[in-house]
Amino acid sequence: MGLAQYAVIAAGEEWGVLHDGKLNAGYATKEAAFESATAAAALAIRLGHEVHVSVPGREEGEAALTRQPA
Repeated sequence: MGLAQYAVIAAGEEWGVLHDGKLNAGYATKEAAFESATAAAALAIRLGHEVHVSVPGREEGEAALTRQPA
């Protein structure tokens, strides 16, 4: 089987999940995007794929789950 990669990324003031070159954006928080990515990753695992999920760490002055200042 193949490799399924999911990357949680900032998309303006929102968050998104990048997979196969396509961005699924519109998540209000990093956590919401992560939950979406892991749901998709769970399906990929059931299909036999190797799975990688990445989420960026918090930048200085960034709130824990949003792009707004802390």
